[in-house]
Amino acid sequence: MEDNKPASFVDQLVVPGDVVLDLSKMGNQTVKLGGGLHQDCDAITVTKAGRLRFSKPNKYWVESSQKRYVPCVEDTVLGIVVDSKADNFLVDIKGPALAFLPVLAFEGGTRRNIPKFEAGTLLYVRVVKANTGMNPELSCTDASGKAAEFGPLKDGFMFESSTGLSRMLLSSPTCPVLEALGKKLSFEIAVGLNGRVWVNASSPSTVILVANAIMNSESLSVVQQKIMVDKLLQRIQ
Repeated sequence: MEDNKPASFVDQLVVPGDVVLDLSKMGNQTVKLGGGLHQDCDAITVTKAGRLRFSKPNKYWVESSQKRYVPCVEDTVLGIVVDSKADNFLVDIKGPALAFLPVLAFEGGTRRNIPKFEAGTLLYVRVVKANTGMNPELSCTDASGKAAEFGPLKDGFMFESSTGLSRMLLSSPTCPVLEALGKKLSFEIAVGLNGRVWVNASSPSTVILVANAIMNSESLSVVQQKIMVDKLLQRIQ
């Protein structure tokens, strides 16, 4: 198998029960499983309908467009602070249960410099624990303990999308709608795999245009996305 990629199933529609990988035929390769996949001995089976996706070097997941988000470790998400306790912030990440963000899960976090977040604060965070039947745990650092891009998102506008649209916006190379917008407009964007998108720009009209373009793009082809952005831009020129 060239570069770990089983060509037969990747990017194909799969349904629950499909066996998409046979680990006994993959030698000593390590495989990371994301949402929608389950391991039973050497067989990797599908647990929800969608498209099987693969990212190098070794991660597989099933991508489906859904409103409900199922947390997975290493997902980056947009969370809304609901409450704060002595040891944790309680955060809504659109999942089945509220997530915990420990007050020390920040770069250089100590008891002396615990951040203060009001209810309603929007945070860009990383999922570090996600076990069935337990509340997910979040962090405001990358794997090396650095703040990186994580933390509160101030100002701007946050809107809800499907999880499929979120993954499209995060895809590489840059998805057509963001590429077309980025050529003409200056804006900041943060995308959560849980189906939330935050946009900020110097003018409210730019924020509204970018948000509308993104929300309209999900069902459009590459060419249609570019035509739609051109039409929106013509209105503000």
